[in-house]
This record gives sequence, structure tokens and C-alpha cells, in this order.
Amino acid sequence: MNHIVNIRVAEQIQLDQVRLGTLYAQLGEAGAGNVISRAMEELAVRLAQCDALWRSKNPVQLRKHARSLIAIADQIGMHRLAQVAADVTVCLDADDDVAVAATLSRMLRIGERSLSAIWSMEDLSI
Repeated sequence: MNHIVNIRVAEQIQLDQVRLGTLYAQLGEAGAGNVISRAMEELAVRLAQCDALWRSKNPVQLRKHARSLIAIADQIGMHRLAQVAADVTVCLDADDDVAVAATLSRMLRIGERSLSAIWSMEDLSI
């Protein structure tokens, strides 16, 4: 009766092409590439910090960093990442450690996959 089940979580990643197109239309190719590049760097740093803050049991700073992810992710069309970051803050506000752990793990997975997706876009020269 010892059965171990590994669940591979794979979630569809969607980038808002309209939002990205708007950035390019407003800022030009160089300007939009610059904004996207900086946002990606900031997202990567904040995602790593969120993980470290959770491991060091610092929910106040974790909430602050998760909230900051929302605006950055929305800016470059990563709406699912923004929504899950908002979900993390809701779980933190509810003081539900199990929900925070699960939702934070989801946020980190989606963040990593979203960054990879935007990085691999053929027409984006960063």
C-alpha cells in the first residue's frame, strides 16, 4: 500500500500580446525592450526574494514584495503572475501558512515560466 504519487504541475502561461504591442507602439522598439528587460530583471530578483522571505519567516516583507510583483507583472502583460501574487497577499492577510506555501509555490512556478516565455519570444531583442 505504499504508493507515491508525483504530481507534475503544469499551468498554461499567457502573455498579453496586446499589452506588449502597446508598449512597443508607445515607446518604440528600444524603449519597450528596455522597459521589458528592466521589468524582467526586477521580477526575477523579487521572486527570489519572496522565496527567501518565506523561508526566513518574514511575512510582512513577503507581502510587500508580492504586492510589488503585481504592478511589475501587469506592466509587461503577465496578468496571471499578477493575479497569483495578489492571491499570495490574500493568503498572508488570512494568516494561512498552508495556503501561503501553496500559493507562493504557484507564484514562483508561474513567474519562472513567464520569464522564460517572454525571454524566448523571437521578436524581442533584449
